[in-house]
Amino acid sequence: MATILITGGTGTIGKSLTRFLTNKQHQVIILSRHHRTGTGAVSYAAWDPAKQTIDLDALQKADYIINLAGAGVADKRWSKKRKAEIVDSRVQSAGLLVKALQENPNKVKAVISMAGIGWYGDDKNRAPGQSFFREGDPADEGFLGDTCVKWENAIKPVTALNKRLVIFRCGMVLSNEGGALTELKKPVKAGIAPIFGSGDQVVSWIHIDDLCRLMLYVMTDERKHGEYNSVAPNPVTNKQLMLTLARKMKGSFYIPIYVPSFVLKMMIGEVSIELLKSTKVSAEKISNSGFQFQFPTLDVALDDLIKK
Repeated sequence: MATILITGGTGTIGKSLTRFLTNKQHQVIILSRHHRTGTGAVSYAAWDPAKQTIDLDALQKADYIINLAGAGVADKRWSKKRKAEIVDSRVQSAGLLVKALQENPNKVKAVISMAGIGWYGDDKNRAPGQSFFREGDPADEGFLGDTCVKWENAIKPVTALNKRLVIFRCGMVLSNEGGALTELKKPVKAGIAPIFGSGDQVVSWIHIDDLCRLMLYVMTDERKHGEYNSVAPNPVTNKQLMLTLARKMKGSFYIPIYVPSFVLKMMIGEVSIELLKSTKVSAEKISNSGFQFQFPTLDVALDDLIKK
C-alpha cells in the first residue's frame, strides 16, 4: 500500500483515478485550493499554486505524486486571459511541486505528470512517410504545442532530485464523469450526431479506466521513465467517433449533421482548432513495454461506457 499525492484530483480524471487507487488499497491525498473533508482512504490537503504554498505534511507522507493540475483547455473560449490561465495553471503547479521537493525532506519515489498530445500539432506536420506521431517527435509551434513544452519543462527538474519522472501525453479521455464524451452525448441524446468539419480528422483517444490502469502501471514499475503517449492503439476519425456513439445510443434513430468549420469557429473561436485538428498518435511505446489495453477499440470502449 502506497500513499499517493494527487493534484487536480477533483477533475474528471482525478475522480476516477482516486476511486481506482483506493480500490487497490492505496491511500490518496488530494491537494486542493478549497477546504474539503476526506473519508476513508481519501484525505485533502491545502495548496495554492498561484501563491506557491503547499501543505508540507502531505508532501512528506507521499510515496508518489500524480500531477493532473491544469485549467481545462476546451472549457472556455481562448481569450488572451484564458490562454494565460491555461499556461500558468500548469507551469505554476509543476513549479511548486519541484520547489517543494527541492526544499523539504521527502520520500517521493516517482512523479507522474500529465501533458497532452497537443504537443504534436496536426498530422500534416508529421515527417514524410511517418504514419503516426511518436514520443520523439518535436513539439508543434502553435499555442498548445508551446503550452505542452512549458508544461513538461516545468516538471522535468525533479529528475535532478533523483526522482523518477513519467510524462503522459494524453489524448481525448472517454469518461462518463465529464470531459469530451459527456459533451458529445448531449446532442446525440436529442437524435443529432454532429460531425465537425469534414469529419476526416483523426481523434486519438483513451478509455478512462485504461488511463487509470496505465498510471498505476508506470507508478509501480521502476523501469518506466520519460514520455509516453497515453492513447488507445486504434485512433478513429471524428466521423467514426460520432456515428459509432450515435448508433450505440440511438440505434438507427439519429440524424448525422455536418457542422462546417466556419460555424464552429463562430461558435467557439480558437478552440475550434482542437475539434478540427487531426492528430494520429502512436501507442506503440507503452504497448511494447508490456501494458495491455482493456479497451483497445472504440467499439469496446463505448460499449462499456454506455452501459454504465
